[in-house]
Amino acid sequence: MKHKRLLDCCASDFVSMDKNALLYAIRASEGRVMVSETIAITQPLLNNVTNAELVASQGADILLINMFDSEAPMIQGMPAGIPPEQMLHELQRLTGRIIGVNLEAVDPEFASNHEDIWKMKPGRAATKENALRLVEMGAKILVLTGNPNNGVSNQALGLAVKDIREAVGDRAIIISGKMHGAGLVQESGSAIITEKDVAWFAGQGADVVLIPAPGTVPGMSQQKVTALIDCAHAHGVLAMTAIGTSQEGADISTIRQIALMSKMAGADLHHIGDTGYMGMALPENILAYSIAIRGVRHTYTRVARSINR
Repeated sequence: MKHKRLLDCCASDFVSMDKNALLYAIRASEGRVMVSETIAITQPLLNNVTNAELVASQGADILLINMFDSEAPMIQGMPAGIPPEQMLHELQRLTGRIIGVNLEAVDPEFASNHEDIWKMKPGRAATKENALRLVEMGAKILVLTGNPNNGVSNQALGLAVKDIREAVGDRAIIISGKMHGAGLVQESGSAIITEKDVAWFAGQGADVVLIPAPGTVPGMSQQKVTALIDCAHAHGVLAMTAIGTSQEGADISTIRQIALMSKMAGADLHHIGDTGYMGMALPENILAYSIAIRGVRHTYTRVARSINR
C-alpha cells in the first residue's frame, strides 16, 4: 500500500497496515496522533456502548485496551455472541481504529499480592504466549507497562520486550515504559525512566518508548521529558508521552497545558489515560487534547470520517 500519514488514513487503511506502514504513518503525522486508553472490565460510561467506541467518537486514532485478559477475552459493552478470539477484530470493525492492548511485565522480586481492581491475571502478563494470542486476535500494538501496585520494573519491561519481539517479529508495534511507579517506589517520580532505560528499551527491540507526559509525574518537567525523547529519537525509536496519573480527569485547561508541553517536548504519540472516572478519560478532555495538538480540522475529520471508507 502507498504510505500515508495516519492523519489521512481511514478504516480500510488501518485493516491492511503492517507494522512498518503504521510506524511511517505515525512519524509522518509529526506529533499529531492521539491514543486513548480504556479499561476492558469496568462498566462503560454509556452502559451498552463500549468506552472504546466513545473515545473513538472524541477523536482518538488508536484505542488502547487495559486489563484485557488474553486467556478470557472480554470487553464490557461489546455486543453479545462475539467469539472471544474475534473480540479485538470486532472492536476494530466497529470503530475503524487501530487497536492496542496493555501487557504487564511484573518483576518477581517486586510482585505484589493485593485485592485492588488492578490485581494481576496470568492472561495480562507480558509473555510471548499472551503477545502471540493478542496479535492473532487483532492487536496491532502491544504496550508493555504496568498497573498500580503490581511490581513492574524497567528491568522486567526490557526483558519482556526482547522475548516478545522475538516471538511476534514484525506483526505488531511494541511500546515499552511506565506511566507511574507501578508498585516500585524506587522507580517513581523523576527516577521513573532514565536515558539509560530508553537506550536499553530501544536495544531490546521496542519501536516506541513510553515516557510520562510533562506535569504528570513529580519531577517530569518539560525539559526532562525533552531530553528523554531526544534520546529515544537518537536511538531510532519513537516516543509516546502518557497521562497515567488520573489527570485525564482534570480540567480542560490542565489537559491543554499537558498536551502542548508534550508536543514541545517532541512526542510522536500522545496518550491519555483510562481513569478520569473509572474506565476512560473524560470525553471532553480527549476532544480538547486532540484539538490542542492538531486543531479542529484534523480532529473533526477523524471523528466524522465513516468507518465504511
